[in-house]
Amino acid sequence: MPDKVHCAHILVKSETEAKDVLERLNKGEKFSAIAKDVSLCPSGKRGGDLGTFTRGKMVKEFENAAFALKKGETSVVVKTKFGCHIIRRY
Repeated sequence: MPDKVHCAHILVKSETEAKDVLERLNKGEKFSAIAKDVSLCPSGKRGGDLGTFTRGKMVKEFENAAFALKKGETSVVVKTKFGCHIIRRY
């Protein structure tokens, strides 16, 4: 497992909204454009970019999903206490 990852995410309130995000991505919309449009996280203004982070910096569910992704992959819906996330690893 890598020691650090570079990821972006889109945070929404519900699983339904997260599934809508995945549908938009599957139709070819850019991750960063969707993040700017709907993400509840302040990182949405940067296209969801969270930069590079190490283990122990994010809530466990988010961290597990982010570190499990390969470069260029996008996660399924990841639920945390903050809401539902779609994560992309760079």
